[in-house]
Amino acid sequence: MSLDETYERGLRVTEQLLGQRLDLPMGPGEPASGIDFRKLSVAQTFGESWTRTALDTRGRSLVSVAIAATLGASEPLRGQLRIALNSGVTKDEIVDLFIHLLAYAGAARAFEGYQIAMAVFAEHPNQD
Repeated sequence: MSLDETYERGLRVTEQLLGQRLDLPMGPGEPASGIDFRKLSVAQTFGESWTRTALDTRGRSLVSVAIAATLGASEPLRGQLRIALNSGVTKDEIVDLFIHLLAYAGAARAFEGYQIAMAVFAEHPNQD
């Protein structure tokens, strides 16, 4: 499969996971080669990793939330939380994930990620 095909598959996957197609517009002052970074990111992450089948989408989303929170990657964490909620993960399960992170990644990192989770939860007030 070519990079363009994998990229397009990745965009279709983001639409399924997020409920909308991922749009990564070029930033001010970004060189034209930035599109290569964007294509490779989407192709590798969503076109290759998220399409594997040993983990289901729900499980993969929980792993992805834990990784993003542990790394302190705020924007990816927001996206992964949205994906998790769209994949049937409950808010209570996400709270338990952060309790577990507290023990293994440290209180400061877990608390920081938990604050982001609260903001994403506010976007979904009627979802448990």
